[in-house]
Amino acid sequence: MSISGDQNNPYGRPQPHPYGQVPAPQNPVPAQQNPYAQQPPPQGPAGGYGYPAAGAPLGAPGAPNGTGRGMSGWLWAIGGAVAASAVWGSLLFATGGFSSEPSPDLAGYGYTSDLCADTAMTPFENAGLKAKASTGTASKDANPQHSGAQQASLDIMWCNTSLEMKNASSADYSSIWLSNTATLHKKTDPGPEFADSYRSYEKQDASTGYRVEAVPGLGDEAFLATRKDDGSTNSSSYVILGVRDGWMTYQSTWSSYASSSSSTKQPSADEVATMLKSSATETLKRLQNSRSR
Repeated sequence: MSISGDQNNPYGRPQPHPYGQVPAPQNPVPAQQNPYAQQPPPQGPAGGYGYPAAGAPLGAPGAPNGTGRGMSGWLWAIGGAVAASAVWGSLLFATGGFSSEPSPDLAGYGYTSDLCADTAMTPFENAGLKAKASTGTASKDANPQHSGAQQASLDIMWCNTSLEMKNASSADYSSIWLSNTATLHKKTDPGPEFADSYRSYEKQDASTGYRVEAVPGLGDEAFLATRKDDGSTNSSSYVILGVRDGWMTYQSTWSSYASSSSSTKQPSADEVATMLKSSATETLKRLQNSRSR
């Protein structure tokens, strides 16, 4: 069937624009974009920056250079790493992880306010020695005497005992002192200086020098300093035993004097050294079992 003319052909004539007359373009030549013009930042939800427009796919307009959610993901990753570092740093500061102070190695030793109660006296008693009777009721007259102090950097304990031979007469003029000191070093490691502090006895310029020797089997290191006999008619001795175990140091000092008219014979320096070592071995075991009291 042929169609005559274009009476019924809707495509044969121009159709009216459904929205009315379209104005002619005012500038038919497209304007060139200024490469130096400031571009507005991409707007995200609620006008935020750095996010793609709501509902925009990755790489869609609204994300600079087409990075879209990918760039936002990198920002979140970096932010998360920074936050984790901040939390970890706070934890290290709280636990002392950034502290330059080393942790004290007290090797299990504890503070006691009465070092005399933990001092082993059996080696001296077996050698015929005893503590002198107290001369009064005041604390200054007590024998033995103990003291101690707990401080931020050091805990120090002392015990001083006046001794005499068991068979000594009242006419004998003699003096024997046993002084013990235990120190817990809580801030500074005494190790680097410990040996030199005892070796220095050998360097003293005095008429009576000292013999210093290492003592094996006591703590981490131990030294015995013995004053050499000056050859006088009086019987006297001065012996020092120093022990370091971790950051704990212990010193036991023997000082004795007896006149030539004394009826009793005091222990020799070698015998004293043996007693000091035996006493220190047992005393340190007791201190490791001590608790603050």
